[in-house]
Amino acid sequence: MEDKITLTTNDILEQQFKIDARGYRPQEVDKFLDIIIEDYTKYEKLIRRYEEELKSVLSENSQLKSELRNLKSTLSVAENNKGVTNVDILRRLGELEKIVYGEEHN
Repeated sequence: MEDKITLTTNDILEQQFKIDARGYRPQEVDKFLDIIIEDYTKYEKLIRRYEEELKSVLSENSQLKSELRNLKSTLSVAENNKGVTNVDILRRLGELEKIVYGEEHN
């Protein structure tokens, strides 16, 4: 954002105007510039606050996306194993024991 902002509050404060015979009243110009400086200072603070909030929101968004990916992965695994019951697991375990230990192990 800083590369788009031309003036700083200090630039406004230090600005000098040439005075000619029909020029503006310096007091009026100074008073108006003071108002501009005050607004500009508030604007800069708002920008900094919004940038900090944006960083926080982007970080939280990234964490939530990661959590969502993990949950989708977990859900996918659970859906793939949906038809598997404890009885199925015990039956498969028994078959593996038969293969590993032989028929007579039971």
